[in-house]
Amino acid sequence: MDHRKVAERVIKDVHQDNIIAAAHCATRLRLVLKDDSKIDQKALDNDPDVKGTFKTNGQYQVIIGPGDVNDVYDELIKITGLKELSTDDLKKVAAKGQKKNPVMGFIKLLSDIFVPIIPALVAGGLLMALNNFLTSPGLFGSKSVVQMVPSIAGLSSMIQIMSAAPFIFMPILVGMSAAKRFGANQLLGTAVGMIMTTPNLGGATKFWDLWGWHVAQINYQYQVIPVLVAVWVLSILEKRLHKWLPSAVDFTFTPLLSLMITGFLTYTIIGPVFKGVSDAITNAIVWLYNTTGAFGMGVFGLTYSAIVTTGLHQSFPAVETQLLAKFAQTHGASSGDFIFVTACMANVAQGAATFAVYFLTKNKKMKGLSSSAGVSALLGITEPALFGVNLKYKFPFFCALIGSGVAATFAGLMHVTAAALGSAGFLGFLSIYPKTIPMWVVSVAISFVIAFILTYVYGKGHLKEEVASQDVPVNDATSIAEDNQKAEKVSKEQLSLKDEVIAAAVDGQPESLTKVNDKVFSAKLMGDGAAIVPSDGTIYAPVTGTVTIAYETKHAYGIKSDKGAEVLIHIGLDTVNLKGQHFESFVKQGQRINKGDKLGTVDLEAVKKAGYDTTVMEIITNTANYANVQRISDAGVKHGDKLIAVTAHN
Repeated sequence: MDHRKVAERVIKDVHQDNIIAAAHCATRLRLVLKDDSKIDQKALDNDPDVKGTFKTNGQYQVIIGPGDVNDVYDELIKITGLKELSTDDLKKVAAKGQKKNPVMGFIKLLSDIFVPIIPALVAGGLLMALNNFLTSPGLFGSKSVVQMVPSIAGLSSMIQIMSAAPFIFMPILVGMSAAKRFGANQLLGTAVGMIMTTPNLGGATKFWDLWGWHVAQINYQYQVIPVLVAVWVLSILEKRLHKWLPSAVDFTFTPLLSLMITGFLTYTIIGPVFKGVSDAITNAIVWLYNTTGAFGMGVFGLTYSAIVTTGLHQSFPAVETQLLAKFAQTHGASSGDFIFVTACMANVAQGAATFAVYFLTKNKKMKGLSSSAGVSALLGITEPALFGVNLKYKFPFFCALIGSGVAATFAGLMHVTAAALGSAGFLGFLSIYPKTIPMWVVSVAISFVIAFILTYVYGKGHLKEEVASQDVPVNDATSIAEDNQKAEKVSKEQLSLKDEVIAAAVDGQPESLTKVNDKVFSAKLMGDGAAIVPSDGTIYAPVTGTVTIAYETKHAYGIKSDKGAEVLIHIGLDTVNLKGQHFESFVKQGQRINKGDKLGTVDLEAVKKAGYDTTVMEIITNTANYANVQRISDAGVKHGDKLIAVTAHN
């Protein structure tokens, strides 16, 4: 890569006089611009050295890649004469004149609380679906499975109890997660949930007599909003008491007073008031669904993916948990979760549109991205498809909206409903109420077929020029020679690669890159790989090879293995802003290392307290040169355990 030429092209495409400030992190240039309309987006999309672009938080980010981005940034500063800034300084520049959005802040709060407890609700919901499968008549005849095979009645009863537990004691789950988000002691938050659900409560007809004040012994099983408010109050009390009480009595009396005061306020004021609010919200949503029916589902399906692009969908789990709790409480008599059904239609439609682009495009880079992004969308993760393919060309996105809208309307007409959360895609049938699974399958088929056909037919007449423009036109012998040299170089690189297994660089829980809260990683713009939620702060070499990148900020490392894999280890999100604080590094660029050698350490708790996500990303940055890159571990890993398999071309 000619770093100066890349910098010159980026400057030309965004217009030099349009740049207010510039910084860089481990993978991308970060620019604050005066006017986004001046950007030559088509030129940047066609640039072979630019891996992608996107706009977030007032910054226009140009993805260059680890190692190269430093040199490109240096050249950009030399050419423009701009002052060098850290990413933290750039955030302040970008924030000037921007108003904070309280709605998005609230949605992020709900997301932080509910996303961690979703696995428990998914498990409970799927168990509920299994029990419904066993006890519902009409699936395999006039009788239910339990009636036909009485010997499994005990198993069915056991499953029913297990399925109900996460919903009955939801305040405990929410209390624990909310306490972490609000900065309170998690066990005290859990205790608040227990106080609200203890079996010793007599119910709404029983009362405590407090000096003539009759307080109902309401049990808050299945509730969400009351416990959220109660734990928020707990967090305020706990923080204040830590400040007010002397250290000699703080350890004993802060938990005591926090829990006692919160419990009293919960039983007397918070619980009764916000249970009414919670019931009103749930009833209003159910009423809206019952009233608008198929029409409402259709409108929701038509707009769902657009909502996803804004991030507003992160608030949906808070609503869905209430719907599922009511569904569990009424043993299937309520409407269930129609939001999940709509999400399935929308995600499948976006996946279908992405596959249509795969068959339309002649661009090899786009073929690779659209095929992997399409599979991801069909399995319920749409970010790569949305941001990497469909929104780029625009019309596939809108064709998918139409397919989703039609399919959601049909699902509404057929009263398709979900009994659990899960993977909102082809595997979504696992969460669907058994009686409605056949119509769910038909709805999904409608969504896929309409989105694919619309995208393909429209694209035949409108995608040709856009795709052609992505392949740089060859008009002279010099260009032909350069293209041939590039092709030969890639071919040699591919042939030199070998199959390899990349180890985990840190202890923790592996998860999909698509779950990472950063579009560069979630859309796999830097390459495929895996993310790890770390349980320990020591970072180890996942391969034997050479250190190609060792940033001064100590938050990222690049290693080229002896078998050819280029591995980027990125510790946390936006942790470059910490400027090396809470990090320690033991290696230098150019150093030879063996698999298992210590690269560095990070104080995870200190980084969390500073407000940063500590997720560790392991990315194969030369993914395009491999036939396949796949995460091979879902269970918790220790450093050195197998994490990613890379398969070379034969």
